[in-house]
Amino acid sequence: MSVVSPQGFRASGVVAGIRSGDGPDLALVVNDGPQHTAAGVFTRNKVKAAPVLWSEQVLTTGRVRAVVLNAGNANACTGPEGFQTAHATAETAAELLGCGAVEVAVCSTGLIGSQLPRESVLAGVRAAHTGLGADAAAGRAAATAVMTTDTVVKEATHTDEAGWTIGGLTKGAGMIAPSMATMLSVVTTDAVVDAPVLDAALRAGVRVSFDRLDIDGSMSTNDTVLLLASGASGVVPDTDAFTAAVTAVCQDLARQMQADAEGVTKRITVRVSGAATEDDAVTVARTVARDSLVKTALFGSDPNWGRIAAAAGYADAALDPDRLDITVNGLLLCRGGVAAGNRADADLKGADILVEVALGLGDGAAEILTTDLSHAYVEENSAYSS
Repeated sequence: MSVVSPQGFRASGVVAGIRSGDGPDLALVVNDGPQHTAAGVFTRNKVKAAPVLWSEQVLTTGRVRAVVLNAGNANACTGPEGFQTAHATAETAAELLGCGAVEVAVCSTGLIGSQLPRESVLAGVRAAHTGLGADAAAGRAAATAVMTTDTVVKEATHTDEAGWTIGGLTKGAGMIAPSMATMLSVVTTDAVVDAPVLDAALRAGVRVSFDRLDIDGSMSTNDTVLLLASGASGVVPDTDAFTAAVTAVCQDLARQMQADAEGVTKRITVRVSGAATEDDAVTVARTVARDSLVKTALFGSDPNWGRIAAAAGYADAALDPDRLDITVNGLLLCRGGVAAGNRADADLKGADILVEVALGLGDGAAEILTTDLSHAYVEENSAYSS
């Protein structure tokens, strides 16, 4: 179970006919309360999809009754008509639930630049409302309906011994960079949490999870992460414990996205330590993770530490090349900026690769999750249509 694991939530996934084929493409997640507090984090791309513009307005109230999500069409770069479709989607769900449209968030994912078929979406919302359920199958149906190039559903759950639960679903396999991805994520909880605490917990969790996942350096127009609280458990959680649990669920979902990224053959963690600041550590790790020559070398299981050193060196962060150490899968290959180990001894045949970069300048540390750059990634993204 995922988004319906906490008490007070129902979900569904249906075929609305938004994309070609006969698979599900519209999901509905409903918070039955008694509490309806919510927080959201959105893409920082200046080109924002219509559902992002709508949902940003909704989240200013700190209250969300339901979320409608669709796959197959991003409803981005669609002008006033696209915004009207997002609004109409919220209005239809609100009528069915007996609430205001301003209490319904809308999320879309898929191809940019074409109008979302409004009547198909509205019919899908009605069908999704009819099919709402609170069991594992309902949660799985919602997670399935938002998949695009994803190959598996992505769900996570945490239950605290104090008596409250967090659940979540996400989708995303490509166009993944900081400020999230072609990623839609809904996280739910039955803890009793007010809006400011909810917002702080979500932002803290996203900062070290989704924002540290960088597959291809491309920032989507549609990124949305929502955290909804029903309060149905009746338990007010310890704030630190709640924030830690939200973070853990977000990190779980982010790692699932990494494992299912487009064309992935290697799951790569770039871990930087000894930076002058945490921001510098993030910058160096992200630069290494994005570097095409590093990514292609690791695709070929080549422990080319020189490419890693070069990428670290052009990052916009403090770096002393005479203090630079690089370790790949536990083997020290560079110490003090010069070769230190036998590259032939590095074992990169497995799917998981850990690149460790030590800067020797301070206490700043961070890690970025990424993947290799494979033939399959290129093929996937040279013919993307849904």
